[in-house]
Amino acid sequence: MGTYVLKRIITIVPIFLLATLLTFGMINLSPVDPAEAYFAAAHIQATDEMLEQKRHEFGLDQPLYIQYVNSLIKVGQFDFGISYVTNKPVWQEISARLPATIQLTIGSLLIAILVSVPIGFLAGIKKNSGMDHLSRFLSFIGASIPSFWLGYLLIFFFSVKLDLFPVEGIGTWKHLVLPSVTLAFPLIALYTRLLRASVLENLQEAYVLFARTRGVHETIIMGKHVLRIAISPMITGLGMNLGNLMTGAIIVEAVFSWPGFGRFFIEAVFNRDVPVIQGYVLLAAGIFLISNLLVDLIQMVIDPRISRRGRQYR
Repeated sequence: MGTYVLKRIITIVPIFLLATLLTFGMINLSPVDPAEAYFAAAHIQATDEMLEQKRHEFGLDQPLYIQYVNSLIKVGQFDFGISYVTNKPVWQEISARLPATIQLTIGSLLIAILVSVPIGFLAGIKKNSGMDHLSRFLSFIGASIPSFWLGYLLIFFFSVKLDLFPVEGIGTWKHLVLPSVTLAFPLIALYTRLLRASVLENLQEAYVLFARTRGVHETIIMGKHVLRIAISPMITGLGMNLGNLMTGAIIVEAVFSWPGFGRFFIEAVFNRDVPVIQGYVLLAAGIFLISNLLVDLIQMVIDPRISRRGRQYR
């Protein structure tokens, strides 16, 4: 199993290098001139001499392969350059805003898990029951309501009408409730249906029949065996959605004025802040790769069949 894990870790390197190459290529193929973008963000009318000097400072007058190698070295040092708008290192700006985004991500994941696991599991073992109809209703609503509209609805009812939670900002746990619920609602719809379908499928497996034949208590069969195996697709979905939550909570952060990195990225796009955009894309790629690696490791612990397949790589 250790060899399998090592190979999975090694595979991250070429994928991340491909991500850096694609990011570098898109930036160089885009019509945005970093030197012009720099002066535009600073509201400076640049002359041709100033543009040439800034391009030389950015290393844009060097061959592309040298620029790419230099960018790789800087990325390895967590150096994404200087923001055109704030004139601060991009990594410093990311580090200042990531805790808020991580806090929102963890809150939404906890809500999604605590709600979807019991509903999805009960809907699977009690097909066509009231809980099953509830899971279908949640799935329909979650797939139909846009996040920004749901966020404004929650603000209207729970902040404006009932005055239970703050409208915007960060600080106490109350500030976290509404944006977390908004971000978690689509995940609840997805995970509920995934778990329900997986439970129904596992109830038809031979190991359930064998356990019942041996006289194992139904609670043990459902809790120790069926749920443990059936939750595997949901964990895979969590790994995929962790990256989406970390880097894609832009709309929710904008609706609730949450000081995360998503809002900073939107501002960078409007200001053509190339270093921030590049840092955001590479950060997103790294988060996706690491979250999927963690999911693979968790899957090996939960599902012994995956561990056996992992040992075949030795």
